[in-house]
Amino acid sequence: MAGGAVKATAFLQRPPLILPHRHPPVNHLNVCRRFIGANSINLTNSFACRSTTTNAASGEVRDDQVLTIAPLEVNTIKETCSKWEWRGYTINYFKYQGQNGQKSNPPLLLVHGFGASVAHWRRNIPTLAQTSTVYAIDLLGFGASDKPIGFAYTMETWAQLILDFLEEIVQTPTVLVGNSVGSLACVIAAADAQNSLVKGLVLLNCAGGMNNKAIVDDWRIKLLFPLLWFIDFLLKQKGIASFIFERVRQRESLRNILLSVYGNKDSVDDDLIEIIREPALDEGALDAFVSIVTGPPGPNPVQLMPKIKLPVLILWGDDDPFTPLDGPVGKYFSSLPSNVQNVNLSVLQGVGHCPHDDRPNLVHEKLVPWVAALSSS
Repeated sequence: MAGGAVKATAFLQRPPLILPHRHPPVNHLNVCRRFIGANSINLTNSFACRSTTTNAASGEVRDDQVLTIAPLEVNTIKETCSKWEWRGYTINYFKYQGQNGQKSNPPLLLVHGFGASVAHWRRNIPTLAQTSTVYAIDLLGFGASDKPIGFAYTMETWAQLILDFLEEIVQTPTVLVGNSVGSLACVIAAADAQNSLVKGLVLLNCAGGMNNKAIVDDWRIKLLFPLLWFIDFLLKQKGIASFIFERVRQRESLRNILLSVYGNKDSVDDDLIEIIREPALDEGALDAFVSIVTGPPGPNPVQLMPKIKLPVLILWGDDDPFTPLDGPVGKYFSSLPSNVQNVNLSVLQGVGHCPHDDRPNLVHEKLVPWVAALSSS
């Protein structure tokens, strides 16, 4: 689920790494504002709260209410999703406004990573919806969106999908929030000089490409580069690809992959396994898997980021075996705040490749006040 959730191809694409010491889990505390008004979608299991306020200038989290909110039920998300026709394909998306009808912050568009879907944001949407209208989208080839047979997937296609979604559905300047390859798709969209519908950019462990062929300056990848090309060759043999994909999408295989990329093991629950597994059973899922793993890696974020003058928030889990902080992509993004004024970076301790789902409280504590400050600027 790269790009967000889990890379189902972890054992094929990534070099073996020695994982750093894992920190003990922290209590789940989501930062959000008090619910007011009503909404057709009801939140469940909201718990006690503590008093704070929000200081937009300093970014300090100080709100009237800080609630611990249970995730949205996966079935609730499925039942309330909408469909959008894009270039002859059906795209699945989710819109959520919480119970506060008047939103003070710009809307958010959540973009998942490899193998994931809108439900991968179930632990974030209720909190973020207190001050923003929240959209989440299934990229073409994932979730409940179409998975066309024989389609050649590219990062540029997903970026254009995002831009068209902003223009046709959201229709107002929006903050893009992406994980892994979803982050990279957001970077490509935000780098479009003609685009005026992106107000800000939030990157959660951004990928260096659609697959690891982009990371040619990492010695770990260089060592395995011949093997990666050989794997590409094998995956283009339909029988071999089908066998590998069948093994990867088994529940225990997915659980093991997820456990290897999550810092907080408690977040790897049965719901998460099914969020990844169910779309992998769809017709066309194998084609998407092969096309993405063997296709061109796409634009490199190192060339794209200098074009982006919008406010950027980077949240990076320090326990990520896919895009580690000491790898070329991690080092590049870590260096940005000291070189440009529009980028803020927070390294999240004990967090893996999918920070928003791994330890959502840490993400909310950085993201919520940043969006509030963006709104007031």
